[in-house]
Amino acid sequence: MSEGKNKEQGFDTKAVRAGQVRTAEGEHSEPIFTTSSFVLDSAEQAAARFSGAEPGNLYSRFTNPTVNTFERRLAALEGGEHCVAAASGMAAIYATCIALLQTGDHIVAANGIFGSTAVLFSNYLSRSGIETTFVPLTDLAAWKNAIRPNTRMLFLETPANPLGEIGDIKQLATLAHQHKALLVVDNTISTAALQQPLKLGADIVVLSATKYIDGQGRCIGGAVIGNKEQVGEKVYGFMRTAGPSLSPFNAWVFLKGLETLSIRMQAHSERALQLAQWLGKQPQVSAVYYPGLDSHPQYKLATQQQTAFGGLLAFEVKGGKEQAWRFINAMKLISITANLGDTKSTITHPATTTHGRLTPEARAAAGIKDNLVRVAVGLEDVEDLKTDLKNGFQAL
Repeated sequence: MSEGKNKEQGFDTKAVRAGQVRTAEGEHSEPIFTTSSFVLDSAEQAAARFSGAEPGNLYSRFTNPTVNTFERRLAALEGGEHCVAAASGMAAIYATCIALLQTGDHIVAANGIFGSTAVLFSNYLSRSGIETTFVPLTDLAAWKNAIRPNTRMLFLETPANPLGEIGDIKQLATLAHQHKALLVVDNTISTAALQQPLKLGADIVVLSATKYIDGQGRCIGGAVIGNKEQVGEKVYGFMRTAGPSLSPFNAWVFLKGLETLSIRMQAHSERALQLAQWLGKQPQVSAVYYPGLDSHPQYKLATQQQTAFGGLLAFEVKGGKEQAWRFINAMKLISITANLGDTKSTITHPATTTHGRLTPEARAAAGIKDNLVRVAVGLEDVEDLKTDLKNGFQAL
């Protein structure tokens, strides 16, 4: 029995029921198939499965019922034809690039993307002869000027981590398609609950399921969502061969996370907006970065692309790295960790953690200053979070 086939169902219904295929046991909650392989009826069936002539389970590196359920559900939420799950968000991005690009191809990427993604492009894809040009996310002219005859992919993260910059997905999709390139959007920060890039013209969505899809900081995983040819065949083919696969247990955890994704993202967004507004009134803060503030440069665009603004915010304390570290070290409630998307609020210093492997020039181009502090707002009481942040201001 399969659930969630009605494409007209609402987002929350799909988040709870889409993609599930019940076994003969009649289970209500999705089972975890912790098996490396699957028994076949005959040598003939084995041959048919391995050749692709017959669909079905073979080996959990690339066919596992729990993982498949997660893939079907996430594809339904993102509005894509196919989803391929991966062992991490970075594995998802690498699989996308290595499956769809070849030596001599060129990427244009926003200079505000996640630090590890920038390092992947600059240090590792370059070894395969795939070159990347980094441009300001919000400067459409810079995107246009960076495109070459061999440009095959435009890559952005919106909202960007940690400054919350917003890229215009519709405009960049039009630009990419004019030059026969793909637009790939990292949707980790918003998730499909707040933003659906494929409906805005993007070709592929990548994300780290480790963050808000899990929602409680328990598991590592990622996903690629798109059409049958690019994702269902090419990315899947790489994943089957190279094997950066999502484990069944992690897929099951993510399935449970999807069930509450919408209500959690709304709650994260509400708390983050309250804190961003409050931080803007503090005399020790020189700047606050949150797309839900009407003072944000891309606030209008954010309201057009997103239904809410997410749980990630950043702000600059007056001073430099010493003052930022002193502020962070004064926390008693908020966790000092670089992860985000957790029910527990977290705090970190981007210049020396998430973006620490970038060159000083690359950090400057991305707007990552030494006095920048990032907070991923969890689900605690807002007044308690304010009390903890006051400890940081007192330490200054």
